[in-house]
Amino acid sequence: MKLLRFGICGLLAFSVLAHGGVEDWARAVFETGAGLLFLYWALRFYLRRESSFFLSPLLFPLAAFLLVALAQWVFRISVSPYETRVELQLLLADFLTLFLAVQVFRTLEDWKNFVWFIMIFSFGVAIFGILQHLTFNGKLYWFREMRYGGIPFGPYVNRNHFAGFAELTVPITLIPLILGKVRRERLFIVGVFAVVQVGALLLSASRGGIISFGCQLAVIALWMIFRRAQGKQLIAGAAVLLVALALVSWLGVRQILQRFSTMQSLEVSDSKRISMWRGSWHIFLDHPLLGTGLGTLQTVYPRYETLYDGKVVNHSHNDYLEALAETGVVGGLFCASFLGILFLESRRRLWQPASAFTNSLQLAGLVACVGFLAHGFVDFNLHIPANALLFLLTAHLASTEILATVAPLSSSRGSRLRTNPANH
Repeated sequence: MKLLRFGICGLLAFSVLAHGGVEDWARAVFETGAGLLFLYWALRFYLRRESSFFLSPLLFPLAAFLLVALAQWVFRISVSPYETRVELQLLLADFLTLFLAVQVFRTLEDWKNFVWFIMIFSFGVAIFGILQHLTFNGKLYWFREMRYGGIPFGPYVNRNHFAGFAELTVPITLIPLILGKVRRERLFIVGVFAVVQVGALLLSASRGGIISFGCQLAVIALWMIFRRAQGKQLIAGAAVLLVALALVSWLGVRQILQRFSTMQSLEVSDSKRISMWRGSWHIFLDHPLLGTGLGTLQTVYPRYETLYDGKVVNHSHNDYLEALAETGVVGGLFCASFLGILFLESRRRLWQPASAFTNSLQLAGLVACVGFLAHGFVDFNLHIPANALLFLLTAHLASTEILATVAPLSSSRGSRLRTNPANH
């Protein structure tokens, strides 16, 4: 299964570095890669004559949402079957990747390796974003022209989407550090990872990202109060934030203050954002059951536009309203089911007896999802393929049963958990 774990991490890294995977060529590579990995797993499963596989509760609402989009395309319910088919292919690739992750990320050792990958990779992306901020010449990667404009940070054309990436990765580094689950000899390097990632998030000057990060800090604080955390844990968290703020102050605090002081965001004005929300809501009211079709907002929206500024509206800057507009009440219920299962399963895992390190990883996954979903009220990070994939993997981390050891897959579907306290 090691090849599959490498493959999943490779697809994630590629999607992030390919500008979030938003372009057609990047989506094609991701979809093809997901299909090839699934084919490899299926052949391996068949040739080894294994008797069972594993399912996550998260897969069921995601599969149901996939069937809604499939029905929209097959029965021509969608106002644009082509656009729905394009989104359906991406959704299928996400589903297959999550299914594979359920098969191969099961033990504490598996997840520790994944967490180290996320920490190192996100540190590299954060360094890239900071360097780009300091030396920006108007081009992506310093050589690629941005034909349609943009305000990039790191590999992302839109800094708000870098913030969405950071919301999912910062807690994975920060929470084990705050809770004292990092070995003493690794404290410095993990602390550097955390400071740079938090600093890059703040430096991105994404209002939605910074507010969502504040929500994450509030959840962490509530958890520590509830668990009666020790003073040294509070000091560790405060130290990371203070050093990150010092880094941002040194590199460019004026830009962040300017960002908050203006009534107009760098990409979309507040009045335009509200207009898009209103238009998306009216689309839903006119197509309440199954929506207009997955991926069709750009096609339908011009009829509902109330504040025309000469720009094409391809997303409503609210993931939840856009889901309702495109998939109706039926799709919305499956999305709500996914979120309900995520939070209920996460809560159950956190309250189960397990190693303290396991609990810290699952808390990190839950906090990451909370911040990302909060940002979804004012942006469309779920429509950025790299961020959507990372969200699904993080949701799996938050909600799965992490085993200390695992029996061969063919012997038993429900391997017993043996607690084995361990740190990074």
